[in-house]
Amino acid sequence: MADQRVDIKALDTIFSSMLRAMDQSKNDIFIISERSRKSFDDMKVELEMVENAIARLLTENNQLEEKSRSSRKRLAEVSKNFASYSESEIREAYEAANKLLIELSVNEMEEKQMLQRRFELEKRMSELLETMQRADQLVNRVSIVVNDLTSDLQNVGEALQDARLKQDVTMSRIEVQERERIRLSRDMRDGPT
Repeated sequence: MADQRVDIKALDTIFSSMLRAMDQSKNDIFIISERSRKSFDDMKVELEMVENAIARLLTENNQLEEKSRSSRKRLAEVSKNFASYSESEIREAYEAANKLLIELSVNEMEEKQMLQRRFELEKRMSELLETMQRADQLVNRVSIVVNDLTSDLQNVGEALQDARLKQDVTMSRIEVQERERIRLSRDMRDGPT
C-alpha cells in the first residue's frame, strides 16, 4: 500500500501564506480607501473655495450689470444730445460703457469656468465616495474571509491529525495482521514447532 500521507506542515504553510496574502490585500484596500478619503477631503475644501468664488463673481456680475446699465443710459443720453457734449465727454462715456462691458464679459466667463469646475469636483467627489464605500465593503468581506479561513484552518488541522492518527492505527493493525498471517502460514506449512 503506497504511503500517501498528508503533510500537515506543508498545508499549514500554504494556509499561512494564503492568509498573509489576504491580510495584505485587506491592508492595500484600506490604504486605497484612506487615500480616497484624503482626496475627497481635499476636494471638499476646493469645492468650498469654488463656491465662495462663484458667490463673489455673482455679486460682482450684479454690480457690473447695474453699472453697465447706468453707463449705457449715460451713453444713450450723450448720443441723443450729441451737440451738447464735447468730444472728450462722448469718448469718456463710450469708453466707460465699453470697459464695463468687457469687465462683465470677463467675469461671466470666469463664472462659467467656476461653475464647470464645481460640476467636475462634485462628479469626482461622488465617484470617490462610491470608491470609499466599495473599499470599506471589500475590507469587511476580506476580514470575514480571513476569520473564516483561520477558524477553518484550525478545524482542518485537527481533522488531519485525527485522520493521520486513525491511519497510523489502521496501518499498525494491518502490519500486525500481516505478520500474524505470515506466522500462521509458516506454522501450517512447517507444522507446529
